[in-house]
Amino acid sequence: MREVMRLMRRTCLLLMATFLASAAFAQAPSATLLALSKDDHTVAIVDPPTLQVLARIPSGPDPHEIVASDDGKFAYISNYGGVDSTLNTISVVDLVARKALPPIDLGALRSTHGLEFSGGKLYFTAETNKVIARYDPATRRVDWVLGTGQDRTHMIDVSKGLDRIITSNVNSASISIIEQVSPPSGGFGPGGPRLTWEVTNVPAGRGVEGFDISPDGKEVWAANARDATVTIIDVATKKPTQTLPIPVKGANRLKFTPDGKRVLISGLGARAGDSSLVVLDAATRKEVKQLNLGGGAAGILIAPDGSRAYVAVSTADKIDVVDLKSLEVTGQIDAGKQPDGLAWAAQK
Repeated sequence: MREVMRLMRRTCLLLMATFLASAAFAQAPSATLLALSKDDHTVAIVDPPTLQVLARIPSGPDPHEIVASDDGKFAYISNYGGVDSTLNTISVVDLVARKALPPIDLGALRSTHGLEFSGGKLYFTAETNKVIARYDPATRRVDWVLGTGQDRTHMIDVSKGLDRIITSNVNSASISIIEQVSPPSGGFGPGGPRLTWEVTNVPAGRGVEGFDISPDGKEVWAANARDATVTIIDVATKKPTQTLPIPVKGANRLKFTPDGKRVLISGLGARAGDSSLVVLDAATRKEVKQLNLGGGAAGILIAPDGSRAYVAVSTADKIDVVDLKSLEVTGQIDAGKQPDGLAWAAQK
């Protein structure tokens, strides 16, 4: 009888352990936060609910920006090195196995910075060459390159339809709106009507770097680091409509909240007593709040549901979590020294 009871007890414990393990697996986060450390040369995989670092993986030299593939299985990291750098690679991380893979060799393309993954392909900027380009993971080759003619083409955004690309050009003080159009001569190619790319360089401010497109697609807001201003550009007319002063030094990144109501701007030049982050009302263009995060801030990542913003306070070696309802700091992440680039990875 005792043996039967022991067997039943062991069976119950085994079933309970299996249930708990299954429940833990079911509650595993569907998306993780990726955070680069420039000084440590690592990418941290962070669990957003707990703010715990799940893994740290080598990122390659001088990591600046990071983006995940559409299926959330791979991350791509730009190895920058500054203007006229000899670096010509993009690092690759397997997010499932949590290990670094061989980097992408870009040949003559150097100083990669801005990244965007769209339509199953990786778009990037190459500052030394004054171009934007596209890498196809399926064929493992760069299959498209387009020159902007601008100095320090830095950040990039690609439309969902893949027919419009926007870049910021730091030293040329411009925003490039690049659209796929039918040439005046018309004609047809193998796949239908012949198309070409039209580049319109719109004046912005000195040191323009971080930018974002309003959720309705009507405006581009661009932060000008050297002028302490924001340039607002009408997408339809491709012309600036307004310039706003902002109370942050070295404006670095700018992001809309998903509802389009507010705009967050980080200041990398902020000192310990300065404002690191300013929040603007998008409709009134007025300041809502300034936050002193204890140092210069760079990368901004906003949760898809608009509840929180993650701000890389680079000079203070931390990532602050800002509640977007109360506009207060509610948490902190230790992602390594000099954090910057941030991204979401949602595995499908």
